[in-house]
Amino acid sequence: MEAILAGIMIALGGSIYLSVENKIVGSFLFALGLYTICVFAFNLFTGKVGYLPDAIKKKKHAAYLKFLGIVWLGNLIGTNIVAFLLKNTRLAQNSITSVGLIEKANILVQTKLTDSPLSLFILSIFCGLLMYIAVDIYKEKEEGVGRYLGIFLCVMVFILAGFEHCVANMFYFALAGAFKNFSAWYLLLVMTMGNSLGAMLIPYLHKKR
Repeated sequence: MEAILAGIMIALGGSIYLSVENKIVGSFLFALGLYTICVFAFNLFTGKVGYLPDAIKKKKHAAYLKFLGIVWLGNLIGTNIVAFLLKNTRLAQNSITSVGLIEKANILVQTKLTDSPLSLFILSIFCGLLMYIAVDIYKEKEEGVGRYLGIFLCVMVFILAGFEHCVANMFYFALAGAFKNFSAWYLLLVMTMGNSLGAMLIPYLHKKR
């Protein structure tokens, strides 16, 4: 259930990002999703995969890999729930005064679907790295502004830089109806692998020191 809730929160962050014209404001508000996930200890794939090296060190990697698979599926369910519900609201459709969320998601998704797998993989590595930093700062700092600042700065950087977050893309793909195409699933897995590699860079290199 915590994984589904995490997916819901990321999807809500994504809907906010699509709703505002200013990317800086949108990226800041998107970070509310990760902030909520950290505060309530929900299970987000990109926030958990970075701790796989620790599980390997403790010889608990088999159980942790199963846990990560469940979290990924839960995140997928949560993001799709929000996408389905939003499609049945006025926010999803174009109006005289505004462009609907579905069209905005379509524009965003087409950029991703027409990109190369290598490009998406590299962009996902950087996002995974930032997500590990954000979550680990919150985990290690028990108090102070720094633990919250890390969340908002890392999220804003990955969005403004154009890096790829697999769970956020679960929401965008679902809202745009992209999952009808096999390529969307394939590229989502590519981004998942990139996020995983990026999230494990710091803990793996620290372990090797």
